[in-house]
Amino acid sequence: MPTHIERPTRIAAEGNKPKIIEEFIGRVNSKTDGVSIARMRSPQGWVEPGQRPEFDEYTVVLGGMLRVEHEDGTIDVRAGEAIIAHTGEWVRYGSPEADGAEYVAICLPAFSPDAVKRDEG
Repeated sequence: MPTHIERPTRIAAEGNKPKIIEEFIGRVNSKTDGVSIARMRSPQGWVEPGQRPEFDEYTVVLGGMLRVEHEDGTIDVRAGEAIIAHTGEWVRYGSPEADGAEYVAICLPAFSPDAVKRDEG
């Protein structure tokens, strides 16, 4: 029988400003280890610590712009675009523009605080 997810769970976010994370599928909301799917909404000026996660992260930007810093530079991902951050790559996400960013993040395997490997300090 299919599993109906009636509502997401709000999860605390890292970063310099409040960001909304609504996990639909993942370790918290559906007890799913293989994949996580969450909607994110970040305000203008939000930036999180850098990370080198132990999962692939597929991100589709729905509105605004998400800035993705990586070891070789920066990529601005706008509404209607997507980006893949591969396992073990260093990345840092931010939303510098006035409208912030709204996006969907899919992590394989599912996101976990232990697997994200955030930068120290």
